[in-house]
Amino acid sequence: QPPGAATLPLLDVPCQPLLHLQTLQCWSWRKHRGYGVDYAGREYDVAVPAFAYGEARFEPGSIHDVTALPDGRAVRVKRDPAREEAAWRALLGAGFQPVKPAWLVTTGPRPEGMLGLESETHWSHFFTLTAPALRGAGWQIDCPKDFRHRVLVPTDWHVDIADADADTDEDEGNGWLQVSLGIEVDGRRIDLAPMLHAVFRQDPRWLDRKQLEAISDDARVLVQLFDGERVALPAGRIKPLARTLVDLFDSPSASIKVSRFDAPRLAEALADGWQGDAQADGWQGDAQAVLDKMIERIRGAGQIAPVAAPEGFALDLRPYQLEGLAWLQHLRAHGFGGILADDMGLGKTAQTLAHLLTEKHAGRLDKPALVVLPTSLVFNWQREAERFAPQLRVLNLRGSGRAANFEKIPAHDVCLTTYPLLWRDREKLAAHAYHSLILDEAQTVKNAASQAAQVVRTLRAEHRLCLTGTPLENHLGELWSQFDFLLPGFLGDTKDFAARWRTPIEKRGDTVRREILARRIAPFILRRRKEEVAKELPPKTIVVRSVELEGRQRDLYETVRATMDARIRDEIAARGYARSQIVILDALLKLRQVCCDPRLIHTDAAAKVKERAKLDLLMDMLPELVEEGRKVLLFSQFTSMLGLIATELDARKIKYVTLTGDTADRETPVRQFQDGPVPVFLISLKAGGVGLNLTAADTVIHFDPWWNPAVENQATDRAHRLGQTKAVFVYKLVVAGSIEEKILALQEKKADLAAGILAEDHEGTVKFGEDDIRALLAPLPEVKSEAKKPGRPREG
Repeated sequence: QPPGAATLPLLDVPCQPLLHLQTLQCWSWRKHRGYGVDYAGREYDVAVPAFAYGEARFEPGSIHDVTALPDGRAVRVKRDPAREEAAWRALLGAGFQPVKPAWLVTTGPRPEGMLGLESETHWSHFFTLTAPALRGAGWQIDCPKDFRHRVLVPTDWHVDIADADADTDEDEGNGWLQVSLGIEVDGRRIDLAPMLHAVFRQDPRWLDRKQLEAISDDARVLVQLFDGERVALPAGRIKPLARTLVDLFDSPSASIKVSRFDAPRLAEALADGWQGDAQADGWQGDAQAVLDKMIERIRGAGQIAPVAAPEGFALDLRPYQLEGLAWLQHLRAHGFGGILADDMGLGKTAQTLAHLLTEKHAGRLDKPALVVLPTSLVFNWQREAERFAPQLRVLNLRGSGRAANFEKIPAHDVCLTTYPLLWRDREKLAAHAYHSLILDEAQTVKNAASQAAQVVRTLRAEHRLCLTGTPLENHLGELWSQFDFLLPGFLGDTKDFAARWRTPIEKRGDTVRREILARRIAPFILRRRKEEVAKELPPKTIVVRSVELEGRQRDLYETVRATMDARIRDEIAARGYARSQIVILDALLKLRQVCCDPRLIHTDAAAKVKERAKLDLLMDMLPELVEEGRKVLLFSQFTSMLGLIATELDARKIKYVTLTGDTADRETPVRQFQDGPVPVFLISLKAGGVGLNLTAADTVIHFDPWWNPAVENQATDRAHRLGQTKAVFVYKLVVAGSIEEKILALQEKKADLAAGILAEDHEGTVKFGEDDIRALLAPLPEVKSEAKKPGRPREG
């Protein structure tokens, strides 16, 4: 000790280990014991440790306790050898080793007591892997902004949720939440949303479910801020945000506006990180209380209270139908709209009537329910209301004499109108308020710009409901259209929905968004498949019967195919793919017509063709089926094809009835087939695909396949539905190697999307890519020698 040390003031404060990081500018350095082996360039990174006692500093390894403070005063310090030793061991355990000054030739002064890491790779992981452990051992890390590997690590996570409509008169159930996410680094708060926007845009792994789950929770994600600073985000904290809220970070905006109906997914994303005693770095803020309040209003199906069938309802409801009734009551109690999307034939009309009768018995049906439906279903609704719920007063608002009925609307419980009449009667209908507004076959208003879709959005109703067996026939835009009617704003506007959901899911195969969207809409859709709930239904067997084209019919197909292929190529080259849709659809239509029957194409070349492979196959099948006592539903999209088939049936004296869009009296042919001796029912797919109960049939034939498998399934369900007691056989007639066979492949391609988000194929617009078009227009394969007999079928 220096003379007089005992008389110096004693400084007795806690020991604070300090680690100062520095990047040195070097001319050269020597490789020694492996340190510096991986370095290149003219910069070298070092750490300079010290033990601080207030303003006093000591180098590791020193044993004296007297030092001078910055103001020049000498003091004696009470050092803590045990703490210094523990901190030093932690530092060496992190991989630091001494660097001798002689090893470096620097452009400026070299600090004493330098430590180094083995390579730049080790430094690149320092802040994300090493620094947290050192801080846990008590080290304070001092890192200047010009340090090459400087990376900031969040010390706190914040979430704030406010009512965005607090100053408005909007209904609480349809309002918005303002969400703010932030982190605290280096003593300042930074908005998290712009950082996540950059992460999710730059790394596609966050947009694929499998790749997302493969990212280690311990991994660190580097994000560069506007001021050049870099922040390391722990993957384990942002993975829940990616799998649940990725769509909220499509823009770099720090402000996030979320529908109140999204409260459950907000809670799910933040669930693992709430501030608590066991997790000091959890989410901080009062958002949890706000979300809990919202979630109470949006509970899942598991918490729906069971209900009994209303008194006086004349149908013995099955268990799943009682569950549907309870779900409808749940929606009404919480002020939500929803889609009852049961398969065709599971009794959506009956469940809805039971719901309305329950409302009447409870005294809540103080205003009528307005049901909008296709014209073909008015008779069915009236009949089922009379049979099952005769206590409901039903008013039919169609027909030439309907003008006198509008003033009677308040005196009835249920009013029926049709989609074609909505625009014409909009003012009369809008003059009244309704208890419920129900859209049956709601896919009819899938085009939000249609007149019917515009009218239903203007009608006043306390509750809104959609009924459909095919919630999505074509594309995700139809999902938006229905929810824009049920819960306006829930899925944003149409432009936002396309950018946030439709394009990523349909075009880029974004599985993360597909699952998020499915979870978002799940509380508001009740969808049961026949195979799941109606186990008493007899089996359904699907048989694909293939036939090959021969002779002039084959030549005609190849001529049309080659001509249209060249025309499409020229059109795409001149106008682009997106603007060539009409030509593409025309080409596909002509090829499908050639497969059905050359006579559907009105050209001189087609008139010379006598072969009709598929019609010959059908006429080989039908007489045999009729002799076996089968009752057959035969569907085609072409009414002219049904006419050609009818001619063949007349020649064979086989009785039949027909239903197309031109059929004025639908009830008569239905009863003749259902209750009479007529064995064959010819039906156009568009006119008879919904709204018919034809359980007398045990055989369904699809003469020509359609792009959308859901439409075919609906048609099949005219026979395979509750009340059917016989096994049902479904035959699909397909020309081998042709566009029809490729349509079946496209149906399978779209099945994955249908299963994931309820969307299937399209009608009216071409959603295939150019590769799909090339496949559809591929030449027919060579005719196999053993199959040269015209009309020879192949089963598959």
